[in-house]
Amino acid sequence: MIAEEQMNDITHKLEKGLVKELTNNPGNRFVNVLVLRELQSNAVFTTNGQDADVVTLTVNNGDESMNYSPAIMFMRKQTGSDRRFGKAMLRTLLDVECTMQVNKMCQKCLECVLYGSAASEDVKETKSVTSRVMYDTAFTIRDSSVIIEEKFQNAPGDGYAKESTTAIREPDFFNPGVMFPCVITLRDATFTELLFILSITLKNKRYGAVTTRIGRVKNHILGIYAGSEEGPSNLELTTGVIRKLAEENKQNLEDIVTLSTLDVGSVLRHTKSVFDDLVEKERLEITGLEGGDLNTILDSLTDELMKDIFKEQNEASEKFINSIT
Repeated sequence: MIAEEQMNDITHKLEKGLVKELTNNPGNRFVNVLVLRELQSNAVFTTNGQDADVVTLTVNNGDESMNYSPAIMFMRKQTGSDRRFGKAMLRTLLDVECTMQVNKMCQKCLECVLYGSAASEDVKETKSVTSRVMYDTAFTIRDSSVIIEEKFQNAPGDGYAKESTTAIREPDFFNPGVMFPCVITLRDATFTELLFILSITLKNKRYGAVTTRIGRVKNHILGIYAGSEEGPSNLELTTGVIRKLAEENKQNLEDIVTLSTLDVGSVLRHTKSVFDDLVEKERLEITGLEGGDLNTILDSLTDELMKDIFKEQNEASEKFINSIT
């Protein structure tokens, strides 16, 4: 368990971005969680059910300019997966029954009050709760042409003799090793709500479609930053990492985005470096929690240790919602 003295010290370092208790009056208190999502198996991220989501961006590095087409992990692909995991975690730890059905959420649990919910059909006095967790679309460092595969399967039947059939195309698959630098931002959150988000991020390992078979992801938590404004965007992070990799390897930008593989250690290091550089360059009112303090928090996020903490916050969340008229 985090010792009370350590807890107070860490909370003090993050106080500019946290609230002491839940409030219905929005303020400018933000906590940014810096994450690198690394695919450890094939995954499917698609909107139309077939084609991978791809955009076109321009990256500049001095006199060098390049267009490339990263694949994306749309923000709702992250939010939906994390919400499902969070609700499942509360069921396991606290026996809290709440659903992901849009108009049937309990609206009073820790997850609903933090992530938000629409007016419920099952609640007599309906309210809508605004989410205080912000996700943005994340971009791949490499070009979609080198990280996505089209796979085909045949449907030949089970007879001894049969006619040939046309191959059936499956959705576009993201290859293992694909990485997405990204930031999760909490607004007006308590310290316990931050621990809840960190637990989800650290323990949730499935994203995208068909997660019962594919879509395993490792979420590397690189830092926690608190202040009166949001941190750098996912786009700034990704393009900054591309530039850092080009400088490190003495290659041009196009060479980097078309590499067959990337070194995870280098990407982790550069993601953290780019974030810190952008905070300084843009004069953001943000202070970071990293190193020993970060490890102290992450090491404490066991189910056994979080059970009592989440129970207390869950009760506070219900009390807060009931107090709003």
